[in-house]
Amino acid sequence: MPTTLTDRTTTVDLDARRSEIVAQAEAAGLRLVRFLYCDNDGIIRGKSSGMSGLIDRLESGIGLTVAMQAFTMLDHLASVDGMGPVGEIRLVPDPTTFTVAPYAPHTGTVLVDMQTLDGKPYAADGRAFLKRMIARAAERDLALLAAFEPEWSLATRNGDQFSPIDESGCFTSTGMNVAAPVIDEVVAVLESQGMTVEQYYAELGWGQQELSIRHAPALQAADHHILYRETVRGVALKHGLYASFAPKPWGDQAGNGCHLHFSAWNRDRTVNRFYEADGEFNLSMLARSFIAGILDHLPALVALTCASVNSYRRLQPQMWASAYRAWGPDNREGAVRVASPLKGHEAESTNLELKSSDSSANPYIALGGIIAAGLDGIERQLEPPPAVTVDPHTLSDAERKEIGADRLPTSLKEAIRNLKGDDTLLKAMGERLATSYIAVKELDIEAFASADDAFEFRQHIYKF
Repeated sequence: MPTTLTDRTTTVDLDARRSEIVAQAEAAGLRLVRFLYCDNDGIIRGKSSGMSGLIDRLESGIGLTVAMQAFTMLDHLASVDGMGPVGEIRLVPDPTTFTVAPYAPHTGTVLVDMQTLDGKPYAADGRAFLKRMIARAAERDLALLAAFEPEWSLATRNGDQFSPIDESGCFTSTGMNVAAPVIDEVVAVLESQGMTVEQYYAELGWGQQELSIRHAPALQAADHHILYRETVRGVALKHGLYASFAPKPWGDQAGNGCHLHFSAWNRDRTVNRFYEADGEFNLSMLARSFIAGILDHLPALVALTCASVNSYRRLQPQMWASAYRAWGPDNREGAVRVASPLKGHEAESTNLELKSSDSSANPYIALGGIIAAGLDGIERQLEPPPAVTVDPHTLSDAERKEIGADRLPTSLKEAIRNLKGDDTLLKAMGERLATSYIAVKELDIEAFASADDAFEFRQHIYKF
């Protein structure tokens, strides 16, 4: 095992950091440390280490059957060559991600890299995919900053039925007051784990919340989204409630998106390379090519960013969920929104937002796919179609066709079919990740097609 690694912006002495983790865990009275990962179906899973032997497991990891990256959200095993009962990988912690989990008694968490038994990155690991795309961007002197902006619903449970905690309206103080005990603890626990809370409000749907945290370098942003989901769900359970990030927890309520903001900086993160003072909407040519790459691959990319059967109940016209392949300034019906910069801080705050994204996605795979698509746009020097400054659904079919604002896939089945035909994304993911990912999704599609709507809603509201 290497004794140092370069992660985010600093070089970490692994041996020293492991010793610090053990000392911190002992001081906090921890009894277990969870080794967490996100699987190919967007489910957060893991194993836990007791305190005895923790120092060794922080170095060598914990064993995991190779089959787990072929598991679906229903715990069905997809048929993938080499991902059955024979074979093992290791869950090797990234020590920079360790934190005490205040929502779980005497418990810490650390995020892991999947490695083969000889210490190489496991080809079906989404986190390894994102690392590869970050490295590819760095070759072009690009360092991505990102922020996942999730919506989620607070619910009570009675048997198999989940119900919103309130019937309040969008941005209402009533909604904020009802959720206040949970939100207060969520904010405190997120901050204690190094995630800075920026905004909070009650959203449109009954029981729906939106609480955003500060952007971070791409890998850390994806890590933060895993820890964020764990924190919110853990705190809600302490209050006897369920927090669901499901894209559409109830058919008659607004869906939960997870808008993904991102910008590209130079390697030293001193210059926002998406910004140009004289550019349209303050965007550089590089940013425009990045947008064009995303739009070009979006019919397949949504298989990675809107990654569940349930996602496509949300991805509908005039639901502010971006059902069309369009972009524009502050257009919340376009797939890519150019967010308004902060006055006087335009150079620092210019960023793009992918709206066709939700929390059923594995954040590493979703962000890795975005980078791959954007880099392809840069490499091919693509130019985006004209910006759309109206709701694209109000345009005629001919008008939408003229600017390429076609309808995004209406089902996961269609999105996966598009992904199977997108050589750029498949090559970026690599054969093992792409094959296992597609197999998992196709088994989900089959399973939910044979079940009723109630089963779909119940499974998604509970699993995400």
